[in-house]
Amino acid sequence: MRSDDEAQGIEAVERVTPHAARPVPARKVPPLNVRDAGVLEGVASGASSVQLAASLFLSRQGVEYRIGRLLRKFRVTNRTALVGRAYSLGIFESGSWPPKVRREFVAGE
Repeated sequence: MRSDDEAQGIEAVERVTPHAARPVPARKVPPLNVRDAGVLEGVASGASSVQLAASLFLSRQGVEYRIGRLLRKFRVTNRTALVGRAYSLGIFESGSWPPKVRREFVAGE
């Protein structure tokens, strides 16, 4: 049986868990446009915003804007969580490097 201190510690952790960290159900994977898929692939391969901007012919601010949209769309708080969520939802093709978004997750393809 847990002591009162342990129970309070668990409650405190549950209270500070951010609302944005709630998991996205697999059946509700948000569709990605071609540009967002490219940004997600770049983030997953470890590219910086400047590197992504150069390779995708966008401004650095444009890349950061798209990353922010992806973070909100997948309800995560940082790039690492974004890539983890995408892998857990099966968005990336298995066994490919650099990571590639599967076609069925890209709208308009």
